[in-house]
Amino acid sequence: MKISLFIPCIVDQFAPQTAISTFKVLRKLGCDVDYPFEQTCCGQPAFNTGYHHEAKICAERFLKIFSKSNYIVAPSGSCVAMVKNFYEELDLSKETLSIYQYLKNNIFEFSDFLVNILKIENINAQFNAKVTYHDSCHLLRELKISNEPRKLIQNIKGIELINLNESDTCCGFGGTFSVKFPELSAAMTEEKVNNIEKSGADYVIANDVSCLLNIQGILKKRNSRIKILHIAELLALGM
Repeated sequence: MKISLFIPCIVDQFAPQTAISTFKVLRKLGCDVDYPFEQTCCGQPAFNTGYHHEAKICAERFLKIFSKSNYIVAPSGSCVAMVKNFYEELDLSKETLSIYQYLKNNIFEFSDFLVNILKIENINAQFNAKVTYHDSCHLLRELKISNEPRKLIQNIKGIELINLNESDTCCGFGGTFSVKFPELSAAMTEEKVNNIEKSGADYVIANDVSCLLNIQGILKKRNSRIKILHIAELLALGM
């Protein structure tokens, strides 16, 4: 199966290991992976701060770059939700609107693609540790993805998946929310980390790098032993 890999800005700049892990897992599962090097931002930061004209420019560029893709896969629920659910709120040109109508049904978050398109829940990975899972907001609320990552984690040999109290509560990042309301954001992250530490896990897993980096900030501040891992990294490490 041929797919195009979409790597969001924050992954590209702050967590390239997540991108590499996504590529490795997809290749192991037999996918023919293409990476369009001209890709940039999907437009979400501009859209969320009210700059819809600038977001439209990013969106139309994104759609033209991926216009010939059969499938698009990204290790980010947030950016996939932007393309899938919010591009329709932009005044797209007729040309790119027709491309969008096709691509919105063919862009997938990583775990969603593995479980629901490739029909794979077990990649024969092994990872001996206790982990807990955080539900990223856009992944859960916009894409309705919850069971898919848990199925992949539970099928890893040697792993113990511990339930996280209030796993579906926001970690406090929210993109520009954390900049506009830093005190509120920090309080939310502190509460999230409290629950993570109470779980007794060695690692916290999530499907969005932005959430993980935000959580990591408080973990490091507390000198916590708990580490972060994107689900693609977890699967790649266990291969």
